[in-house]
Amino acid sequence: MKKVLLVTASLIALGATAPAVAADLAARPYTKAPPMVAAIYDWSGFYIGANGGWGTSRSCWDFLPVAGGVASEGCHDADGGTIGGQIGYRWQAGTWVFGVEAQGNWADFQGSNISVFDPTLRNESRIDAFGLFTGQVGYAVNNVLFYVKGGAAVTSNEYRQFFTATNTLAAVTGDDTRWGGTVGVGLEYGFAPNWSFGVEYNHLFMQDRTYTFTNPAGGFFGTDRISQDVDLVTARLNYRFGGPAVSRY
Repeated sequence: MKKVLLVTASLIALGATAPAVAADLAARPYTKAPPMVAAIYDWSGFYIGANGGWGTSRSCWDFLPVAGGVASEGCHDADGGTIGGQIGYRWQAGTWVFGVEAQGNWADFQGSNISVFDPTLRNESRIDAFGLFTGQVGYAVNNVLFYVKGGAAVTSNEYRQFFTATNTLAAVTGDDTRWGGTVGVGLEYGFAPNWSFGVEYNHLFMQDRTYTFTNPAGGFFGTDRISQDVDLVTARLNYRFGGPAVSRY
């Protein structure tokens, strides 16, 4: 009987102290979870990359007779693929990004048309290389960069004339380097701390230039004034030398 009374008294005492113990547990201090950390992408630094895509050149030919005057020979597009590389430097100030870049590409742009003035001849234009030397101004939304660019452009060209009936070479200018200007726009996405992928469009203003054509024997054949504008669409992959994205609370 005494054991029963002792156990009953112990259970009553434990029941009475349980709320107090629970209150003590609830009153214990707790550690607050750390705040979330946002990674801020940094576009600053030197970078090097590769690009490839498509281009087209619009050329209009005007024959310049020795006696004077101008005779239109018509226009054609010279298009094809291109591949090359670029190197540059960017620095970021807040959300604004500034940069300079040099780009060099091999190209295979080719096209022709039958001369309007002299249908016995077919005029052909070729671009086998080009370069761009530009400055950039961009706006960054973390790891996404929108930018515009502009500067100087240079193309390596060859112009030839063929006899329409036989498709044999009638006259040629030889290799020619032509300077002009360029403007463009691009969108680039940083998919890793030092890697980015982008797409870019450029328009090249190469203006008019007068060329003297010679026949295969080296003799004078004629003179033409040729205009040139080029449009380029390329995909780009860049690797940036520098630190990773900056963490900020």
